Amino acid sequence: MQRGSGEFTPWEDTEANTDILFYEGLHGLVKDTSADKKYGGYDVAKYVDLGIGVVPSVNLEWIQKISRDHAERGYSPEATVDTIMRRMPDYINHITPQFSRTHINFQRVPTVDTSNPFIARDIPTADESFVIIRFADPKAFNVDFPFLLSMIHDSFMSRRNSIAGAGWQNGIGNGADPEPYHSRHD
Repeated sequence: MQRGSGEFTPWEDTEANTDILFYEGLHGLVKDTSADKKYGGYDVAKYVDLGIGVVPSVNLEWIQKISRDHAERGYSPEATVDTIMRRMPDYINHITPQFSRTHINFQRVPTVDTSNPFIARDIPTADESFVIIRFADPKAFNVDFPFLLSMIHDSFMSRRNSIAGAGWQNGIGNGADPEPYHSRHD
């Protein structure tokens, strides 16, 4: 069955005694909060043991979308902006609330001017970005911040539960080998 943009596939049960299920996507921790459950009453977040969010920085996300839609789909920047504006209520009501349900969030934050994404033509590079790693409840996962700070070059605590570090080129959230952390804390 062909589905349109923003439509969900039917819910499927997993096999009993499943050890791991890796689930990803724009609606990774979606929850239907509508009074009439018009979206099927989904609450994906209640089924996960570890929710990880790759959080968009809104202006960066829009710069990337405008650039991608033009290059890959042939859309004009104006058509992409119209799509962004048309989808804004869904973004506010369904996408952003998911990041308050995650256990760990990774957010790339540009260090260059992205103040007007509708006229920007260059996507900030990894070298022009910081990455923020936020742990919702560090005690629940026994997060060893001194150890993580020692593993992530030039990182620092930006809040009691957040680490900031320079760009994705350091492996933050982009294929960093978790083995040293797991070996030390298993």
